[in-house]
Amino acid sequence: MDAETLARIQFGLTAAFHFIFPPISIGLGVILVLLEGIYLKTKNPVYELATKFWVRIFAIVFAVGVASGIVMEFQFGTNWSVYSRFVGDIFGSALAAEGIFAFFLESGFLAVLVFGWNRVTPKVHFLSTIMVMLGSHFSAIWILVANSWQQTPAAYKIAGEGVFRRAEITDFWGLVFNPSSMDRLVHTVVASWATGAFFVVSVSAYYLLKQRHQDVAQAALRVAIPFAVVASLLQPLTGHKSVAGVAQNQPAKLAAFEGHYDSTKPMDLVLLGWTNPSTGQTTAIKIPGMASWLLYRDAQRPVIGLDRFPKQDWPPVAWVFQTYHLMVGVGMLMIALSLLAAWRFRAGKLPECKGLLQALVVAVALPHIANQAGWLSAELGRQPWIVYGLLRTSEGLSKSVPGSHVLTSLILFTVIYAMLFALFLFLLDSKIKEGPTAKVESKRSDRGLI
Repeated sequence: MDAETLARIQFGLTAAFHFIFPPISIGLGVILVLLEGIYLKTKNPVYELATKFWVRIFAIVFAVGVASGIVMEFQFGTNWSVYSRFVGDIFGSALAAEGIFAFFLESGFLAVLVFGWNRVTPKVHFLSTIMVMLGSHFSAIWILVANSWQQTPAAYKIAGEGVFRRAEITDFWGLVFNPSSMDRLVHTVVASWATGAFFVVSVSAYYLLKQRHQDVAQAALRVAIPFAVVASLLQPLTGHKSVAGVAQNQPAKLAAFEGHYDSTKPMDLVLLGWTNPSTGQTTAIKIPGMASWLLYRDAQRPVIGLDRFPKQDWPPVAWVFQTYHLMVGVGMLMIALSLLAAWRFRAGKLPECKGLLQALVVAVALPHIANQAGWLSAELGRQPWIVYGLLRTSEGLSKSVPGSHVLTSLILFTVIYAMLFALFLFLLDSKIKEGPTAKVESKRSDRGLI
């Protein structure tokens, strides 16, 4: 394989691995706030025990997420130097803001969250929980702003020529509120809420199956199941808003989503099937004209198809088509499963539903599958542009890095990430099997006066 293909595989591998962890920390951060808030209001020691347990899990997720994310940035300067030069002025502002307003906020208060239980007052500790939760969300904001600018560039001017071309900011807030940033941010954050909620539901269902720590499991489920329902139901709504933006700003990507080739016809809503870009045919179970109706409230309205674009500007249609529908299908499954769990839990029958509990245990994988598929469809759908309409992926590659060097680093990254993931699973498994500590510190009068 050539250097470009290897560099794309390497960045895709590192990005996909890293993105396992931020959605968990974003969603879990909200659940920590809810659990500790309930404890402070009710003084029920079970909620304190649940909060302490999930704080320990959060710390593991945060640590591995940081370790896996740092190396991603090094690739900008090694494999993608031309791209780095082009977007440096744009990304410099967003990533600096992410470091100052998000990472330092989250990591600073995390120390109080983990180690401050008997050292600060209850209100200060609760404040630290809120700050950690906000820090994880702020991090998503600035990363999504930078990524969305690649999808829909705005508020820039082009300076320089050739490989020295670069985009320069003309309006910082125009950069922040580029045409796709807010829609994509909301959709990603809600997906992260679902990821954290299903994580807590999975572990709690495991405890109910094993008949261990049942009070803590029930307390966590009382928070996590409604949160999973809300997040799952919001996903198609926020996703529709995001797709409406894609229809306006990236019509080739939208056409690839639904395997739509003919610009003279309405767009069908594909439920299941496959597409063949070489023949321009899509064979699928579909609802005729429904995508046109969802976008424009007119089932007969023609929608721009791939025939409007030169083939060299097409994304990898088959991959985009399948990953997009995988994301949608898994999202629908999450809605059904969370509603079923909520119904049985409200009736007090969930501990008796062994099959449902087993399904909830393995359902921890569902939001991760949807997240990865969604990112693949979004990023592959932008191709062949690394910055949509401005810089092709082939143009952003470093000119002096041979494929053999990229292959070597790719192999090393794969080995290291496999070891890191094994360590994460080992630590997570040991903490879950250990479970919440048996001793509950119901009195906090010995805390400091901070």
